[in-house]
Amino acid sequence: MTDRVELSNMVFQGRHGVPELERARAQPFEVDVEIHLDLRPAGLADDLSKTVDYRDVFEICRSVIEGPSRLLIEALAEEIAQKLLARSEPLGAAEVVVRVRKPNAPLPGRLDHAAVEITRSRER
Repeated sequence: MTDRVELSNMVFQGRHGVPELERARAQPFEVDVEIHLDLRPAGLADDLSKTVDYRDVFEICRSVIEGPSRLLIEALAEEIAQKLLARSEPLGAAEVVVRVRKPNAPLPGRLDHAAVEITRSRER
């Protein structure tokens, strides 16, 4: 499948991390999402109901990042992926790719960000 809906560099404030101090105050988290599905029906019909609504994807990501504290960014990525696959069920999304970046990871040196990328497929 080469078609995909992509949202890049969404930024939300969250309280996630292993050290308790990271969970005490909000910090930025960046999220990228790719949803792989056949976009031909939406393109031919010019019909939003035949594709993934960007607003829904954005709100799912925001609800996870701004939601309950998690220790690991892996857990954030997994929750986002599972919710996106469930939400796109009637459209038959085959796969999602989720990247979560933590720009302010508490490490003793210069770092652009710490990140995870996961790919999850719908179980058939």
